[in-house]
Amino acid sequence: MSDAVTLPRIEAIVIGASAGGVEALLALLGPLRAGFVLPIIVVLHLPQERRSQLAEVFSRRLGMPVQEACDKQSIAGGTVYFATPGYHLSVEQDRSLSLSLEERVHYSRPSIDYLFESAADVYGPALAAVLLTGANHDGARGLAQVKRLGGLTIVQDPADAQVATMPQAALNVLQPDHVLPIHGIGRLLVELERIAC
Repeated sequence: MSDAVTLPRIEAIVIGASAGGVEALLALLGPLRAGFVLPIIVVLHLPQERRSQLAEVFSRRLGMPVQEACDKQSIAGGTVYFATPGYHLSVEQDRSLSLSLEERVHYSRPSIDYLFESAADVYGPALAAVLLTGANHDGARGLAQVKRLGGLTIVQDPADAQVATMPQAALNVLQPDHVLPIHGIGRLLVELERIAC
């Protein structure tokens, strides 16, 4: 019996990453096919000063369309959205994206917690949240909130992460649904999308 039976129907995927995150995200998202139907919303911590080249870098490497998130933009399926450096990114009840300049969380803006908590409030059990490599504790609280509201929680195996601090911080506060190396997470996302179709 396939464990696909036990996987929920997901409507959106949120991903948080920090140190080592560019490589992890390329490994995770690179294999996803063009036509992948779920929206993927990403917070990746970057040095504050730099204008983000993420959308350009990733759009050359991914089969899916990639955008830097804009305020009040409706979330479209099959698109990867990156948080704009220097702004918190959240999901509104009407399933649009919102940028804000509220206080930093864990010294970070954008904050992974901020995205995960807002998306959990909107999508509830239809959300999958993925926490990857990173050097701080951002994301653990947000992931716990996703779990409380019935969403699917996925953490990169700290042994597989370039920097284990962030996934380990999440494991210290919750028992996620899946702890997997990056390629295992990629296979899981493909499976979730297949069920959503």
